[in-house]
Amino acid sequence: MLVDAVWLKAHGYSTQLQHQYVKSGWLEQPARGVFRRPRGSLSWQQVVISLQTILKYSPLVLGGRTALELQGYAHYLPQSTTRVHLYGPKAPPPWVHKLLLPVKFVYHNDRRLFKNDPVAKGISSVRWNVETGKMTDVTAFRGGDVTQLNWGQWDWPLTLSTPERAVFELLDELPNNESFEQVDSLLGGLANLRPDRLQKLLHDCASVKVKRLFFYFADRHNHAWLKRLSKETVDLGHGKRMLVRGGVLDPTYQITVPGDLNGVR
Repeated sequence: MLVDAVWLKAHGYSTQLQHQYVKSGWLEQPARGVFRRPRGSLSWQQVVISLQTILKYSPLVLGGRTALELQGYAHYLPQSTTRVHLYGPKAPPPWVHKLLLPVKFVYHNDRRLFKNDPVAKGISSVRWNVETGKMTDVTAFRGGDVTQLNWGQWDWPLTLSTPERAVFELLDELPNNESFEQVDSLLGGLANLRPDRLQKLLHDCASVKVKRLFFYFADRHNHAWLKRLSKETVDLGHGKRMLVRGGVLDPTYQITVPGDLNGVR
């Protein structure tokens, strides 16, 4: 796992002692002001777990495409992760972008997408025993819009969005950072979403664009959970939204979508 200089100082390790440990080979520095024990190669999962547990960048969760990939909902997408999407009210520290890793960390401020805090309930509480290098007092999730996956040999906890929340995060990336075709294919495979969670997220969502896109794709695939949603209670705003230049206007949700996509049902 990773810690920073501030964390080490807070736990009694002076700057001089930090330099001594690095010089002696007891610690290594993947980036300036960041330390870890020299045990194998560094992965992006270790970076995220360190932020979520030891360094207390919480609530900071894996979301969007990354969360769907990790939960097995993106079979047709490239298997190698190149962009790791992080969501939370506070950006991760700048040093995460300086680590020599084959991925790019992409931060999203979830307060822009959701009016309420959909992740505060259920975030795990983890204490790290510095002497033994083990986690203690892991509080289990009690619901909410986040979930947890165990990763690695020691089952370290990765906190990520549920598939329901990840769908809204993914839709927010349209049309600039995601393609309609890929999102359409992915939504087509999400037949087992929980309508109660979707309804809550629809009310929490602050983006008219995302809510209209959600119902547009839901209508296209007509999953069973759609019938259990109360669309009439969701604020879909007024007026037209141009999402794609040269696209066609969907008459139901007043959004422009790619013409070839709109013609395939």
